Amino acid sequence: MGPLTFFVGSYTEYPIPGFGGIGKGIYTVQLNTDTGELTTLHTKMVRNPSYLALRNDNRFLYCPTELDANANPKIQAYKVKSDLSLEFSNEQSISGGYPCHLSFHENNILLACYATGNVIQYPLDTSGSILPSVKEYRHQGASINEARQEGPHAHQVIIHPNKVDIYVCDLGIDTIKAYRLQEDKLVSNADKDITVSKGGGPRHMVFNTKGSLGYVLNELSGKVSVVQEQEGVFREMATHNSLPDNYTGQPSASAIRLHPGGKYLYTANRGAELLTIFQVLENGLVCVGYQHTQGEEIREFNITPDGRWLIAGHQNSHDTVVYRILQDGRLDEVYRTKEILSPVCITFLNRMN
Repeated sequence: MGPLTFFVGSYTEYPIPGFGGIGKGIYTVQLNTDTGELTTLHTKMVRNPSYLALRNDNRFLYCPTELDANANPKIQAYKVKSDLSLEFSNEQSISGGYPCHLSFHENNILLACYATGNVIQYPLDTSGSILPSVKEYRHQGASINEARQEGPHAHQVIIHPNKVDIYVCDLGIDTIKAYRLQEDKLVSNADKDITVSKGGGPRHMVFNTKGSLGYVLNELSGKVSVVQEQEGVFREMATHNSLPDNYTGQPSASAIRLHPGGKYLYTANRGAELLTIFQVLENGLVCVGYQHTQGEEIREFNITPDGRWLIAGHQNSHDTVVYRILQDGRLDEVYRTKEILSPVCITFLNRMN
C-alpha cells in the first residue's frame, strides 16, 4: 500500500474566550499505510477552517472561516495542486454566524451556520470558484435545554445515499430538516423532516449504504438515535447511550462515523475523551467497547476509505492519534503526534472511479 494523503482543518484563533485554537490553518498530511505514522506535507493559513469539503474530482477544497457574524465569516475555495498543497481561488461572504459544516452537492456548496441556525446554498462556476449565495433558509424553533436550545443551531449538511434528499441536523430544535434541489435551487422538503427525542441536540448523522437507516449523534444527551425509513420518512426507532453507564460528566458528543464495511459504528465524546465502538445489527446497535483517547477535546475523527485506520484529533491538547482497526472493530493505537495544532476536521480524498 502506498501513502494516503488527506487534509486537516484547525482552529487558528479564539473567537470567544475558551473556544478556538492555535492551529496553522489547513494541514496537508500523509499517512504511512504500513506503520500508521503521520507526516505534515504543507500548511495553508486560513482563519478557523473548521470543516472541509472536496469537489468530487478532488481538484478544489472548500471551507468556511468559522467566526461570529460580526467578524464577517467567508466561504473560501482553494485549488488543490499536484503536490496537494493549496492555492487560494476566491471567497464569498456568509450571512450567518459560526459556519461549522459544509457539503459539496451537484456543483453547489451547502453550508450550515451554528449560531444563526441557517443553511445557505452557494453555486460553483465551471472553474470551481464559489458564486454568490442563491438560497438561504433560517430554521425556526427551540427545545427543552434552555441553555443550548434557545433557538435553532444548524450543525451539519448531509446528502442521503440516493443523492436527492438533503438533511440538515439542527441541535437547537431536535430536528433534522429535509431539503432537496429543484431546478438547481435548494427547496425545503418539510414532509421528510426527522425528529429525535427532546433535549438530544442532533449534531451529526450518517446513513448506511442502502440509505434505509440513519444514525444520529445527539450532542447534548450523548445518545445515538437510530432512524429508519418508513414510507419515505425517517422515524426514530431506538436510542443507544454512547457514554459508559458510570460517566457522570456533562455529555458533549462530537462525531460519528460508520465503518466502510458497515459492520461497526463509532462515536466520539468530549469530556469523557473516548471513542465508542458499536456493532451494527439489522435494526439496532450493541456497544462492544470504548477506546479512551488520552487527549483533551476529541472533536473529530475519520476512517480511511479502505477501513483500515481511524484518525482522531483533539482540539485542545493537539493530539492526533492513529488507530489500526481490528477485525472485531476494536482499535489499536499505533501512532500519536502533537505536530498538528488544534485539529478539528479530517477529510480524505474522494475515491476516483
